[in-house]
Amino acid sequence: MKISLCLIVKNEEDVLGRCLESAKDFADEIIIVDTGSTDKTKEIAKRFTDNVYDFEWINDFAAARNFAFSKATMDYQMWLDADDVVPEKSVQEINDLKKTLSDDVEIVTMKYVLSFDQNNNPTFHSTRERLFKRSKNYQWIDPVHECIPLIGNLQYTNIEIWHKKTKQEVASTRNIDIYKALEKSGIEFSPRQLYYYARELKDHNDIENAIIYYEKFLATGLGWIEDVVTCCHQLAIEYKKIGAEGKILPTLLKTFEYDTPRPEICCELGYYYKEKQNYNQAFKWFDLATKVEIYNDIGFVFSDYSCYIPNLEACVCLSFLGDYQKANEYNEKASVSRPDCPSVNQNRKYLKVMLESYL
Repeated sequence: MKISLCLIVKNEEDVLGRCLESAKDFADEIIIVDTGSTDKTKEIAKRFTDNVYDFEWINDFAAARNFAFSKATMDYQMWLDADDVVPEKSVQEINDLKKTLSDDVEIVTMKYVLSFDQNNNPTFHSTRERLFKRSKNYQWIDPVHECIPLIGNLQYTNIEIWHKKTKQEVASTRNIDIYKALEKSGIEFSPRQLYYYARELKDHNDIENAIIYYEKFLATGLGWIEDVVTCCHQLAIEYKKIGAEGKILPTLLKTFEYDTPRPEICCELGYYYKEKQNYNQAFKWFDLATKVEIYNDIGFVFSDYSCYIPNLEACVCLSFLGDYQKANEYNEKASVSRPDCPSVNQNRKYLKVMLESYL
């Protein structure tokens, strides 16, 4: 099995070389589609491949990616963004996969690691469609937050692709401008587009409209379960911001209609009761977050919600309840994933004083 690696790029001179250097040892063909660079992006691309094409930007990421896929000639097409990195372990795993992948597999998923802790350990990942059998002619959909529907014979893997920005970027209005133009044109948004438009509105601090579109998304009853759970979580946070106290708890509990409790929902319920100074109830939810099983292969996983955050918060609640011995135990559990965390060390000092005073 051979792979055509396909990227769409624009003004990516700071990161493109790093990305292609990390991927060149498994890619049998590299396709670069430039949508209007004015820097050295194309010059860097040509160091790695002769397959560099221009594509006039039409405010449609799916169209650009489909153009890139149309230039592929190998057995499978694979996509990356310019600020992605393929770690060495993943390069080896992809090369192994090339030797062993069954011919009837049409889509391969990989973990997309989106954030890291201070020690560069992954803390948040999603599962993304990553490899596609070219003969099936898969097509990207949606002009922004584009995707390929997971239809066909899938193989899920734990291979990691790292999304690594090199600097803090100024929030771009590109995505939200596309949505607003679509809305103005009168297009009827799909449930998925409603959800991602709400996310863009939230990211641009338009809380009122973000809530409207999150609610529209939930009202369709047609969203992907992972988006529904994440939507309820974020909607509860937005309700808190505007003081809509009565909507927070029902929105969080609504997630239990769709699936077993998720760690992030348990933590949010913990925060809800903690703010009410109901530390006993808050502790129970934080404690549950550390115990619920994470078995989801295709959703969003924020590992901090299973270990670091709930253990640290449980420690705080137990301290308010006067159970310093047990609080110390949870603080030490939090230190497993964040040994150098200032909060953990501060808690240690405080709890040491409190425990010694009770001896």
